[in-house]
Amino acid sequence: MSLPLADQALADGVRRSERRALAKAITLLESTRADHRARADALLDALLPATGGAVRIGLSGVPGVGKSTFIEALGLHLIGQGRRVAVLAVDPSSSVSGGSILGDKTRMEQLSVRDEAFIRPSPAAGTLGGVAEKTREVLLLCEAAGYDVVIVETVGVGQSETAVAGMTDLFVLLQLPNAGDDLQAIKKGVMELADLVVINKADLDPAAATRAQAQITSALRVFGQQGNPAHGAPAPVMQASGLKGEGVAMFWALVMQHVEARRASGALAQRRQRQAQDWLWDLVRHRLLSDFRAHPAVQRVLPATLAEVSAARTAPSVAARRLLQLFESNNS
Repeated sequence: MSLPLADQALADGVRRSERRALAKAITLLESTRADHRARADALLDALLPATGGAVRIGLSGVPGVGKSTFIEALGLHLIGQGRRVAVLAVDPSSSVSGGSILGDKTRMEQLSVRDEAFIRPSPAAGTLGGVAEKTREVLLLCEAAGYDVVIVETVGVGQSETAVAGMTDLFVLLQLPNAGDDLQAIKKGVMELADLVVINKADLDPAAATRAQAQITSALRVFGQQGNPAHGAPAPVMQASGLKGEGVAMFWALVMQHVEARRASGALAQRRQRQAQDWLWDLVRHRLLSDFRAHPAVQRVLPATLAEVSAARTAPSVAARRLLQLFESNNS
């Protein structure tokens, strides 16, 4: 399908790595207007053949672990190697304005002024998984713009903060030297998803960093990476200091070793195919749930149904079936 002249010019600008065109395309993708959504879909399809060439890295860690500092050090290192880096920093959202709170761009002062880098803070807006709803699409746009490394920095860690692992080639977990015992780390539900664990700020307390590295390595070995059968072996655990740039070169070497091994075995292509299918079904579920909640017949009985369930007069399973039957009968 051919694009309107204005959108064709926008697509051409993205392919030429024009920052203004990329920013405008991302804004179009993030718009909630129906007419913008249709244009964004057509734009994304037009740019899709130019995507897929970047190394996609997901990075997570507790607040204060130094994610932005580490990403800046990594980005500057990669630029020094002749690479172009995009950072999608997903911030918590303000409950008042809906905008980003942390403002990672202001905390990557050196990286943000480099022409070879593109940093896009996006509010999470309550999206589960710690990633903004449009992050996957923005990632593709950055690839179409010629960025060969895309880093997705996600909000916090926890059971609901793992969606970033489902859109990247490699998921990195940053830990503090005094993060606590290994069992507590495993309980957070993120450790078993990690492809690489980095003890950041190791320079602040080398002894604690060494203990943490040993504890986490032992925990990963004992638990055998349960919950992530894609791993053939426990994730490597290393020490680094984003502030001093220590360990960054080793980190990137491990990343490329991991990516190249998966690419050679075909596992990387399979992972991306699976991620694309999962993304499709996520969107289908989201749209169906939105349509279900907005359906007039469902809206009429929903308050009373919720009250029945809350008062334990109707079982949730029974109420769900009744609502679904009502929805389906009015759509047949």
